[in-house]
Amino acid sequence: MACDYIVFIHGVNTRYEGVKPTYANKLIELIQQQLGNSHKIKPVILYWGNIGDKGDKLLLKEVQKSPVWNKLWFQRFRSQQMLEFIGDAALYVSRYKAAEVVEILTKQAMAGLKDYNPQEDRVHLVSHSLGTIILFDVLFASRWDEEGILGYEAVKETRNTIFGIEPTSKEGVRLTSIHTMGSPVALFYLMDVDDTTKERKTLQGKNINTHDITPRLEIFLDNLHRELGEKKLPWSNFIHPGDPIAYPLCTLLPQLVDGRRKYIDIQDIVTQNYSWLYFIGSLFRRTPIALIQGGDAHNSYWSNPEVAKKIAETLKITKNNSLRKDSIGELKTIN
Repeated sequence: MACDYIVFIHGVNTRYEGVKPTYANKLIELIQQQLGNSHKIKPVILYWGNIGDKGDKLLLKEVQKSPVWNKLWFQRFRSQQMLEFIGDAALYVSRYKAAEVVEILTKQAMAGLKDYNPQEDRVHLVSHSLGTIILFDVLFASRWDEEGILGYEAVKETRNTIFGIEPTSKEGVRLTSIHTMGSPVALFYLMDVDDTTKERKTLQGKNINTHDITPRLEIFLDNLHRELGEKKLPWSNFIHPGDPIAYPLCTLLPQLVDGRRKYIDIQDIVTQNYSWLYFIGSLFRRTPIALIQGGDAHNSYWSNPEVAKKIAETLKITKNNSLRKDSIGELKTIN
């Protein structure tokens, strides 16, 4: 029986030390409940949260020494969501720290995917917050292309595992759905665009915007599109209305990589939870008071039945409709 590998990667605000990562356990449980026993899934949980934790704590300790700290508003938001998100983003921009993250994630991913069958199995990505940025950077960013740099071999190994990614585009397991939760991809779009020319900068024919994922992502989507028999790649982007880091993607992403809208079927999906904080936030959604529940909203996806149901539905659809071309170009169904 074909297996659906679900790769989970977390974002900010899920850090802890000395404990086996459990951040995705509830969501995995909810997905499995939706699928029942007839659907074989294998979770691959990626964890990078211990990198940079010490730096955040030292920084927070220093700023809290200021005599004005106790007079500032939104202290919880400043010391948790804002500090960790901005801190992790700055950390990952660093070549050295990013390479450290890449090495760890590659080992975990390779261990989780080691038994995949390239002819039958499928892989699905479920990414949260900054984890989406990290995952797409590893798979598609040009800053890892220079042979011999830190992280080069790890990135190469990861890319060779996913079907459709150059240079080994005919090898690896097929990516058949993407699910982003609390995604800040729209913010990082600014790193890939020159506001004056709207064109990518080049130097001697090479892309010098090293964080730009667009060229390789476009090639990947085209390769995958042809492999899937002209089917679109399902992409669900979950947004809690009170999550200050989450942004819509359904209009932006096609503009980046799918102008003719033939590669991806992307949906922005607004989620809810019915806690008292959600009720308060909804009453004051146009005021700073809504930030009270910002952190809870940002982490709510991991236990949200709506998210689990949508992911499970997508797995069922891709299982039933999964097509693969054989050596003579005919199509056959994989059950």
